[in-house]
Amino acid sequence: MEQVDYIPQPAIIDEIRAETPTEKSFTLRFTDGKEFNFRPGQFVEVSVLGAGEAPFCIASSPAQTDAIQITVRRYPQGTVSAALHELEEGDYAGVRGPLGNGFPLEEFKGRDILVVAGGIGLPAVRATILYILDHRSEYGNFIFLYGARTPADRVYTDELEIWEGSPQIECMQTVDVKDEGSSWDGHVGLITTLFEPLEIDGPQTTAIIVGPAVMYPFVVAECRQKGVADENLYFSLERHMKCGVGKCGHCTIGDKYVCLDGPVFTYAQMQQMQGE
Repeated sequence: MEQVDYIPQPAIIDEIRAETPTEKSFTLRFTDGKEFNFRPGQFVEVSVLGAGEAPFCIASSPAQTDAIQITVRRYPQGTVSAALHELEEGDYAGVRGPLGNGFPLEEFKGRDILVVAGGIGLPAVRATILYILDHRSEYGNFIFLYGARTPADRVYTDELEIWEGSPQIECMQTVDVKDEGSSWDGHVGLITTLFEPLEIDGPQTTAIIVGPAVMYPFVVAECRQKGVADENLYFSLERHMKCGVGKCGHCTIGDKYVCLDGPVFTYAQMQQMQGE
């Protein structure tokens, strides 16, 4: 599918999956039959007639070119997210994209990879995880840390179980608190508590960090302590975006438009953007 910046392309909703009480995953299949090629970390603008449009990261594997998947949290005041949650399988939505730069996975080849995702940040890195697993021999050690507020707030639970049992990836999960009456017998604590036992070759490691902004300084501190350089810490700032094409100015940070120059930036770039 060719990139179209301004004109949404029609897509039918093939499948809707409830991930949590507030999150749903939507599989969108394009009606024109063209291939949709994207890089992990890129995003699309999804529109619902009468409600508007909003940016969402592409959560599906790049190997699937006839459809994409997005995972949407319903916010009380989120017009588009609420409208999407009201749609049913067989309904239509508009899609613009792919947009943004994505993660430079070619540059990561041969290096160890550490992915750290918090809460609803996992959809932004799911395509990257799937890509690396599909090209596993091209990368070194692969560690994935995932944290959620409670066990019930975790998304993609079926895949998480598969990844935890796979020799291709070292997957570790934690929750901030255990649900009352929950059968959760895994780790309880902030995501930073997963770092202590990790054996990481800092100079050889590239880290990808996505989640709530409040976790960033603490995860950065842990990565630095393990010897990972600022230029090897990658973030996705998709939450700052609106129009996706650099026209509204909503996502401007310093002299950068997150939607055009990002949404993927290194921590070193982020420091320059903020004038540090």
